[in-house]
Amino acid sequence: MLQTLLDQINAMAESAVAAVPGIVIATVILTIAWLLAKGATSISSRIIGKTELRPSLRNLIETVVRLGIWVTGFMLAAIVVFPNFSPSGLIAGLGIGAVAVGLAFQEFFENFLAGVMIMLRDTMQIGDVIRTDDIHGKVEFISLRETHIRAFSGELHVVPNAQLFKNPVEVYTDLPERRFEVVIGVSYDTDLDEADAVIRGAVESVELVSKEKDIQVLADTFNSSSVDFVVRWWAASSGTDAVMNRDHVVRAIKRGLDDAGIEIPFPYVTHTFKQDVPVAKPA
Repeated sequence: MLQTLLDQINAMAESAVAAVPGIVIATVILTIAWLLAKGATSISSRIIGKTELRPSLRNLIETVVRLGIWVTGFMLAAIVVFPNFSPSGLIAGLGIGAVAVGLAFQEFFENFLAGVMIMLRDTMQIGDVIRTDDIHGKVEFISLRETHIRAFSGELHVVPNAQLFKNPVEVYTDLPERRFEVVIGVSYDTDLDEADAVIRGAVESVELVSKEKDIQVLADTFNSSSVDFVVRWWAASSGTDAVMNRDHVVRAIKRGLDDAGIEIPFPYVTHTFKQDVPVAKPA
């Protein structure tokens, strides 16, 4: 029995020694694949850099080139180390275990395919300001698995691509300009036409407001202590102007109404007091 064990150990040692040249050649092949992938990525980046392709699409092309070279390198290395290995055998093996692999890596493949679709479409790009669920910020990076969104308060949200692909996403910067809105109330004894003119003039005086699109001042609601106007204007959809224009508009409206002597009333709250009614006692 001991002799059988020694024979097995000797056979394993001989197989290991015989496999050394193949392992060395496979290592060289993988090293060449690494160098080729690095060089091809650099070359494709230079070529794509001269085009007007979107950053996310550039990233997808570079990833596909790099992945293709690595897959080819691994296939060649496997054929050298395992002479009986063939691509058809690999495909057959994948077919047998496809269900198990699919279940084990369902989330990975879901995010991967979602990442490809996000990179291919042009509705959300790096640099866009978006909102999805409770996340609001600027897209900094899109990969095949996840997207990085930088909140305006500084936090970085790493969001799985499947979440972005399946759920509604608001893209604030899809157009150079977007519409903003604020509600302002005036007292009931105010001439609404005069208030309209004052508010409109105040909004028009703000430099950050677009002069090419109409400003809307709409009398909207009879509130408890005021008549409310909905004021709408257009301004830049990104950058500092998108943050500051509302502040400038609100200040201008307040200043204009004060100068015109038009009151912005406090909300009127009615209180209902319960009065105890004496109950007559039976005689």
